[in-house]
Amino acid sequence: MHEHPVQLRWGDSDVFGHVNHARVLGLLEDARLAMAGPGPGAGIILARLEIDYLRQVHYRVSEHLTVSSTITRLGRSSIGMRQELTQDGEVALRAEMVLVNFDYAADATSPLTDVQRAHWTQWLVA
Repeated sequence: MHEHPVQLRWGDSDVFGHVNHARVLGLLEDARLAMAGPGPGAGIILARLEIDYLRQVHYRVSEHLTVSSTITRLGRSSIGMRQELTQDGEVALRAEMVLVNFDYAADATSPLTDVQRAHWTQWLVA
């Protein structure tokens, strides 16, 4: 499992201190980018995203939350990923997504290389 600390910004919340549902998407993206890194994980793009919002997320000054990410499936050119955002020791949202390896020059998906598979396998769960 890959764990990534994230911090909310004051502008992420509304007048009630509740974080807007769309703002947490950026936190999930930050965690995915941290997993991908600049090396063999790069070139992966988001193809599908499904989110269950389980409880409210509240803004608190200087509080760090955690995004936990696991790889659920490695396909020919796609990767299944699950992410959970935790606050106060409870899962606030759970996301299931499909990422694809993308060849920007060809403007098309491309098979994962052996190096890419090795990179993403380190977080693969059975």
